[in-house]
Amino acid sequence: MSRDLAPLFDPVSVAVVGASDDPAKYGHAIASQALRAPHRRPIHLVNRRGGTVLGRAAAPRLGALGEPLGLVVVSVPAPAYEQTVEEALACGATAIVAVTAGFAETGAAGLARQRAVAEKVRAAGAVLVGPNCLGIADNTTELYLASDTFDLGGVALLSQSGNLALELQLAFAPHGLGFSRFVSLGNQSDVTLVDLVQDCARHEATKAIAVYAEDFGDGRAFARAAAAAGKPVVLLSAGRGPAAARSAASHTGALTTSSDIVAAACRDAGVELVRTPREMTAVLAAVAGGRRARGRRVAVFTDGGGHGVIAADAVEAAGFAVPELGPQVRERLAGQLWGPSALGNPVDLAGMGEQDPLSYAAVVRTLLDSDEVDAVLMTGYFGGYSADTGGLGGLGGAAGTLGAAELAAADSIARAVRASPKPVVAQSMYPDAPSCQNLQAAGIPVFAAIEDAARALAAVVVSTEAEDGGAVAIEPLPGAAAPMTDTGYYATRALLAEAGLRFPASAEISSEAEVRAFARSTSGPFVLKALHLLHKSDAGGVALNLADEEALVASHREMHARLSAPSYSVEQMADLQAGVELIVGVNRDPRFGPIAMVGLGGVFTEVLGDVVFALAPVSAARAEAMLRDLRCAALLTGVRGRPAVDVAAAAKAIEQITRVAAAQHDLAEFEVNPLLALPSGALALDARAVSLVPPSLSDY
Repeated sequence: MSRDLAPLFDPVSVAVVGASDDPAKYGHAIASQALRAPHRRPIHLVNRRGGTVLGRAAAPRLGALGEPLGLVVVSVPAPAYEQTVEEALACGATAIVAVTAGFAETGAAGLARQRAVAEKVRAAGAVLVGPNCLGIADNTTELYLASDTFDLGGVALLSQSGNLALELQLAFAPHGLGFSRFVSLGNQSDVTLVDLVQDCARHEATKAIAVYAEDFGDGRAFARAAAAAGKPVVLLSAGRGPAAARSAASHTGALTTSSDIVAAACRDAGVELVRTPREMTAVLAAVAGGRRARGRRVAVFTDGGGHGVIAADAVEAAGFAVPELGPQVRERLAGQLWGPSALGNPVDLAGMGEQDPLSYAAVVRTLLDSDEVDAVLMTGYFGGYSADTGGLGGLGGAAGTLGAAELAAADSIARAVRASPKPVVAQSMYPDAPSCQNLQAAGIPVFAAIEDAARALAAVVVSTEAEDGGAVAIEPLPGAAAPMTDTGYYATRALLAEAGLRFPASAEISSEAEVRAFARSTSGPFVLKALHLLHKSDAGGVALNLADEEALVASHREMHARLSAPSYSVEQMADLQAGVELIVGVNRDPRFGPIAMVGLGGVFTEVLGDVVFALAPVSAARAEAMLRDLRCAALLTGVRGRPAVDVAAAAKAIEQITRVAAAQHDLAEFEVNPLLALPSGALALDARAVSLVPPSLSDY
């Protein structure tokens, strides 16, 4: 159930404890900001010395104010933190913003203090942001409790960095973007990132939610909140490199990194994941227009061949197609342009813009009207005619006339875009020119760099899955199954078989007589595996293609002489040439829970690294999408005379595996490698489970 944060963003009054005349203190900055809107609500300043602060009377303590409180900002030294919060609650405070630092970030003792205070706040029915935060602001309610001012706009920024907000403020300005809210997350001892995303989703003035997070807390809850937000969520995530410590007891553990997990959660939740503040700005500028591309066919439109080629490369590198336009579209363009113009795609004015700047608008309108185009990227010189560039390439007195015509073209382009559901983005050598600013004002993002324009396009593409019914569904976590007291090979097989997964005929054996008995009851060829070895192939504990009983017995004798394994598995050998070997693994992340990995399997899994990730469990439909995302996906449809495999059966097997693994809360990793996708059905050829508790040496 989402929390009511109205006392935080629209309090009846504000008290700043630790308000100061000293500009070096944070209490000075916040008090100064709070006083920007004294007409909206009562503002109280509290300083233990009393007297005056910023020319206003300051109370020595909260209790001396003599009235119930709304929101209290706590900016005091750490030793006074608990007492100040308790006094605020005693005075009826319903919200607290704790700037004070020195808690969870300092170690176990600080974490214990932080938790104790948060429990008191929740017990009182109040909410707390922080501690160790840099304040909050809500431009829509004139609540200014951060050290800096933020331009009004539609972006709510939830951030673990204050300086990032300042950088984004500067980056937003050319695009006409601003902030509805700013919240410094701090240590999230009470109000969490999830709470804030849910509240911003309900906030009418917030059109997009921007997040900078180093710690998600409950990452899966964040993904669910973002998926349900109903408005764009853009995440800049730090620390997404390889995890500092990880069990590598399976391929899944060795291949899964923190960045994979965050990317998987974002993909499933429909969150735009970005790497830099610049990229975040490009994405927010694009989604602010509200238009979405229903496909990946982009028309590149330029007034110079070089710009067109570079833009086409950037667009294709971003995953789009730049298809050649059909004869009807080219014929219409030919009627609008002149002989030197290129009409295929990229469409190049080739100097026509100097003859008639309104040709820009004519081309944009034609491209938007075409059923062959899903989006338009305009690149190059547009803006140069209205910019103050001196001689404008020798155009001299014509500059003023061309500039006016370019402004008219910008207005015409804006009208064409408003009349179309398709997005248009632009790259210009002169992004600050008046004509480009007119495009910006009309919701057409303009960038100085072509890579930013290409990234902006990527942000406004509606995926096939979204067209079919919204964001990818995040499957609910199943209830915890009974713990696996035995994580051995046959116990793992039995668990999966009960869920419907198919395995070859097999038997666990510990003697030569049992080897012979299995061989005589089942046709070959055979596979022999030494059990109780996590990486059997690496240890020489797997023998394949044993043709008959004698070959199987000989292999058992040789393997046992080397490994002395307590038991072995003897199995019917599957025809590997008839199918494609896949790997299906589930790794349990402390923040996001079970994460599914699907990829090209077999002994070269780690070498090839062709894997994709998703929050587990995954449905069969989601599993099919994951298989299509593999670089080797063409193998599944049949190549070089090999038959196509039963992708639906493989996807169903992936669903079964991930559901079993997600229910085993006591496991760190769960893996089937290989899962053999066949022309008819799918067959699991090996399985392993790794407990969350590290095994003892006796387990090996």
